[in-house]
Amino acid sequence: MGEITRRSRDLRRNLTNAEVRLWSRLKKLRSSGCHFRRQAPFRGYYLDFVSFNRRLVIELDGWRHTEDGQRAHDEIRDAVLRREGFRVLRFHNSSLDRDLDEVMIAIHAALADSPTRLSASR
Repeated sequence: MGEITRRSRDLRRNLTNAEVRLWSRLKKLRSSGCHFRRQAPFRGYYLDFVSFNRRLVIELDGWRHTEDGQRAHDEIRDAVLRREGFRVLRFHNSSLDRDLDEVMIAIHAALADSPTRLSASR
């Protein structure tokens, strides 16, 4: 198993309770043709949740996000994703705990505005 695959698998095993709840809701979108992957590697980055066929990335930020230098890294990654045609939604983990329904409304709105790609797998 390659290092990228191993790292991706490790990240998937360590989801927070809020992320598990979001993942459960995202999996239900498969019936409408929207397929999300968790902690998927892409161009040297790991994406929290991504739908390649709908060109949508959902990123979750923790409470230390502004303190740990991650913001600059995320801005670079988001620019790469936008150049590749992705839309990026960013939520704070506490948003998932407070109101997952509101987060899902924002995700559904983004999906309504996103194109569908025939090649769903990468």
